[in-house]
Amino acid sequence: MDHTEGWSRRSFLRAGTALGGLALAGRVNGLDDVVAATARVAGQAPAEAAQDESYWATIQQAFTIDRTLINFNNGNHCPQPKVVQDAVARYLALENEAPGYYANMINRNAEPVRNRLADEFGCDAEEMAITRNASESLQIVQNGLDLNAGDEVITTEQDYPRMLTTWDQRARRDGLRITRLQFPVPATQEDLYRRFERALTPQTKVIHFCHITNLTGQLFPVRDLCRLARQRGIISIVDGAHAAGHFPFTLRDLECDCYGVSLHKWLLAPFGTGFLYVPKANIRKFWPLQASAAANNANIRKFEEVGTMPAAPRAAIPEALAFHQAIGAERKTARLRYLTLRWANALKSHPRIQMLSSLEEGQTWGLAMVGIDGMTPQAISSFLFDKHRIIVMAATTGEFPAQRFDYQGIRVTPNIYTTLQEVDTFVDAMRGLLSTGT
Repeated sequence: MDHTEGWSRRSFLRAGTALGGLALAGRVNGLDDVVAATARVAGQAPAEAAQDESYWATIQQAFTIDRTLINFNNGNHCPQPKVVQDAVARYLALENEAPGYYANMINRNAEPVRNRLADEFGCDAEEMAITRNASESLQIVQNGLDLNAGDEVITTEQDYPRMLTTWDQRARRDGLRITRLQFPVPATQEDLYRRFERALTPQTKVIHFCHITNLTGQLFPVRDLCRLARQRGIISIVDGAHAAGHFPFTLRDLECDCYGVSLHKWLLAPFGTGFLYVPKANIRKFWPLQASAAANNANIRKFEEVGTMPAAPRAAIPEALAFHQAIGAERKTARLRYLTLRWANALKSHPRIQMLSSLEEGQTWGLAMVGIDGMTPQAISSFLFDKHRIIVMAATTGEFPAQRFDYQGIRVTPNIYTTLQEVDTFVDAMRGLLSTGT
């Protein structure tokens, strides 16, 4: 899904919002350089371009990050390129000039935004609801599905904590039976499929799982599981919070009944943006979180009823899409994998290192977890930050009480603005920690 080939300056500029002049003003600074740099590597295979440091230096300069810190916690939410920040600021300033008037004008751009998201991720625009994050998207369908006491939902112990908490609340409220499957990390696609298949019962009404998990990046066999569910008349809910903008896929090819995304993660979109994908045939099955008129029962927009909210973040999503497309999804994915393999391959052979993510092709990109035998994740994280100003996320069951798993480590998530020097600093810091024997 690489949209860069054949990308002309004219077609690139047409990717602006309906307020074309306003949006265009911020494009000239950062995206011209990205487009020109991408043209120079257009003849390279993605894996080759991933190692072209001159190219990625141009990408790195599009961000306004603090280089006194090394941010390897992009799995939380990611910094936006300057062109995205500038677009949010312009729209917010405009809205503040006359909120009722300009908010209405800006919000009219929701339809072009919807169309562009649908085009990028491979679905009909009438199946794409623009939300504030993956949690909101998934809670819409979790709470909006009619279920009865005794109905079973099958998920996993390593699903996202907020989603597990939502199912637990429905169990308390409605008498649902929630079954949580456990699995080792890393796991195979076949193993994950069989675990779900064996767990299905006549009472199973929903299966809910991650495209990739938030801690180890475990990839699930999404289409196979969704087909299994459909054969049994079961609803499939997929958490794509860490997938969109991270590696290429097409929504319609997944064959799921709904899919929730945070765009402020790997797509580098404004904070507080996401989407919910629901195929047309399923829209009527789910109630919205906030009430909508009966006339909207089959309308994807019913899921966007949240009252007054800033118009700026949603209106600036096309800037993030343009930045993503100017690099190219395949090129971006290859770079993320290259950065991860650089640190993982340098450390994995040490006897105290525990690699908790698969390093196989097509399994891991920019999110992986590593542990050190005999050290707590908190101790590793504190050492990295105190001594080297490296930010990682420590992961144990105690840190995420809704999740239950028997491993622990630090989640390492570089991004396309990460330099090789920063990766190598992390490797040296980890080697130093390993050499102390603590």
